[in-house]
Amino acid sequence: MLIFLIKRSRWLLLAASIASVVSGVCGVLLVTQINAALTADEATRARLPWNFAAVVLGALICGVWSKILFEQLRLRAMSELRRFVSDRVMDAPIRRLEQVGAAKVQSALADHVTDVARFFVTVPAILTNGVIVIGCLIYLAVLSMQVFTAAVGVIVMGSAGYLLAQRRAARHLVAASREQDLLFGYFRSLTDGAKELRQNRRKRRLFGSDVLATSIEQVRRHRMRGMAIFETASGWGNFLIYAFIGLVLFVLVGDVPDRARVMTGFALVFVYMVTPLQSLLNWLPEANLARVSSARIEEVTQRMASPETPADEASRAAFASIELKGLKHRYYHEQSGDFFELGPIDLRFFPGEVVFLVGGNGSGKTTLAKLMVGLYPQEAGELLLDGERVGDASRDRYRQLFSAVFSDFHLFDQLLETGRPEIDAEGNRLIEKLHLQHKVEVRNGAFTTRELSQGQRKRLALVVACLEDRPFLVFDEWAADQDPVFKRFFYHEVLSELRAMGKAVLVISHDDRYFHMGDRIVRLESGKIVSVDVSHRPGGDDTGGESPAPGGNADAERIWTRVLGQALRKNAGAEHPA
Repeated sequence: MLIFLIKRSRWLLLAASIASVVSGVCGVLLVTQINAALTADEATRARLPWNFAAVVLGALICGVWSKILFEQLRLRAMSELRRFVSDRVMDAPIRRLEQVGAAKVQSALADHVTDVARFFVTVPAILTNGVIVIGCLIYLAVLSMQVFTAAVGVIVMGSAGYLLAQRRAARHLVAASREQDLLFGYFRSLTDGAKELRQNRRKRRLFGSDVLATSIEQVRRHRMRGMAIFETASGWGNFLIYAFIGLVLFVLVGDVPDRARVMTGFALVFVYMVTPLQSLLNWLPEANLARVSSARIEEVTQRMASPETPADEASRAAFASIELKGLKHRYYHEQSGDFFELGPIDLRFFPGEVVFLVGGNGSGKTTLAKLMVGLYPQEAGELLLDGERVGDASRDRYRQLFSAVFSDFHLFDQLLETGRPEIDAEGNRLIEKLHLQHKVEVRNGAFTTRELSQGQRKRLALVVACLEDRPFLVFDEWAADQDPVFKRFFYHEVLSELRAMGKAVLVISHDDRYFHMGDRIVRLESGKIVSVDVSHRPGGDDTGGESPAPGGNADAERIWTRVLGQALRKNAGAEHPA
């Protein structure tokens, strides 16, 4: 991650580093100027103020400039890392993303990215203080080689102690980082499970005390132990520094030539050098925290690496047939506690056809749908588009044929897929026919709210799917959260109009009273196709005793059919057979 950031901002990093180094050099020169002023004669002292002013001005300007540049670098690093992780998430295969989990992704985007980016803020201080310490040691060597040798010995002993401490502290920081990934999942449960927690006081208490509080405490304890080890090592370094000062004052500096200048320079150097040296020692934990966070980001992003070739924007097209030939997929089934095998599946789909996929819970219907739309890669068999095999190089382009509303769908604020100037008017016409105009509208290509019931949100998802105007639509239990009026409206009117527009439609459903609205009924049990029935739709309009349409009268059906047809035909053109 650090190499990635350096490559992305090499010139900014170089400019900021040079400014920091110059600031450190000016700091060392400041000590030499002060020592010279204390020991210089009257003739020499006259020209020292100008030198002193130049050094102070250089240190001030370069110090401020380096901090500004590194703050800019920190913000750029944070945005680059978040963009990097976000791109990997968007390109990741769904199965790998499910295995990584949302909590680890959120932890990487929020906390780990911040730790890595924050490290760049410390870089100017590290460079400046490093130059000061090195420059002061060189000045000590000029004053007394004996003192310089002793100083190097102290630094070696202090570094050895820090290396030992670093190994132990890093283990605690890694443990805290892993626990934090779990903690982000618990934070998500606070909002996703708010109803369940509010409903059950005992569950709420146990989640708060045994789960959430325990995880928070584990993160705090591991980080505290890691930082305590570093603080102990810092104390060890301070002890060596002050012991060295005493050693030089009372042992090493005896009857050396020019003793007054050496003692004065030594005192100034150490008074000036102690703070930068302590700062360097104190910044080591930040560097280690950044290293740990960087490793976590790399681990998450590498697990989400995709072998697929991205599709271009103009890759959507009509199709003549989609065939699943001997398709197999295997995954862990939680209900049975064993691995579940789907397939072999042999199916074909054509434009202008509505297919119902039915079966019991856990029979593999949703998994089959995700295989068919290209979200999951098959483990065996072939997926054929117009007779050509769909592989890693073409799977993303193949996916652009589909609009799907799965049972766990997500509704975005904006209509990102469409981007047409008339999108507001088209969307609001469909929203009105679905009786949602009093709740939500499309304004500037975005929904004004998503605070709706699950059934209402599914109706908005249906609007989005229609506006995307893709040749194949998949509905996973769409009508499950609808009242009888909208349920019948979907099966009788929406599906009929989509069929008339030449769309291929796959409907996963348990509503057996509407199965006759499909052209074929595929029954799936225990991952195997047990039958494929051809449906015979009645010529009349069997209302089944329900209200004929959401508007409460037959005119609403005709209005919906006309509006939906206009919206779908807007972009259909000649590529979609009527």
